[in-house]
Amino acid sequence: MHRLTWFKLVLIVLPISLTGLLLATIFSLILVPSFAEIWESLLSKEMLFSLKLTVWTSLLSTFLVFIVSVPTGYSLSRIDFWGKSIVKTIIDLPIAFPELVLGLCLLLLFGKPEIQKILGAAGFDFVFTKQGIVVAQFFTALPYSVRIIKSTFDYINPRLEFVSRSLGYSMFETFLRVSLPLAKSGLLAATIIAFARSIGTFGTVLILAGGSYMQTEILPITLYLNISYGNMPMAITSGIILVIVSFIAILVFEKSEASI
Repeated sequence: MHRLTWFKLVLIVLPISLTGLLLATIFSLILVPSFAEIWESLLSKEMLFSLKLTVWTSLLSTFLVFIVSVPTGYSLSRIDFWGKSIVKTIIDLPIAFPELVLGLCLLLLFGKPEIQKILGAAGFDFVFTKQGIVVAQFFTALPYSVRIIKSTFDYINPRLEFVSRSLGYSMFETFLRVSLPLAKSGLLAATIIAFARSIGTFGTVLILAGGSYMQTEILPITLYLNISYGNMPMAITSGIILVIVSFIAILVFEKSEASI
């Protein structure tokens, strides 16, 4: 039997203590308001608007992230090209950026009169609009999805693809019939994380799309606005919904990661 040393004891106590602290923090959010206050806030006109807007913008941005990140992650995993490391670094940059900085960059880009004129001709307007919410969520969630998908393809043995190519399948057919089915767990994990990041995006949305009451008000904006107003039950209800979504996302991600 292994002897319990002081170092091993520290390694056991530390994660347990951190878990307890995090649970206490989360339960402080849940236990402060009464059920009646949460229910009333949940059924309010503002919350229903915020929930609806959050869900449809997050679903749309997650779909766009998936469409872009799958071929991007596959390319970074399988194809060698000049400047690949630079491309990977730049795609990862938004992970290191504070969301406010990313939002400011997007605002300065899409706020240029020349860019607005080109986008306007195509029916797009990303500054202080609902379309801007989707763009903000897209750029916030994209690097996380690309990293997960690239890692997933890295774990798949490329020999399986070589066998497919040797049997006469094209690169695209091999991608569809071999690579994607083998990567399904990673693709699911990337989708869940992208959806969770889209729902939780705050700073990028605030700067690019604005924090307008019942106009560009998604759940994190609802939390922010109601804290500013002093309406704590409404703010806490928003926080509870975001915590639940995050918990489910992490749970699904962990299960998907274990099966990769």
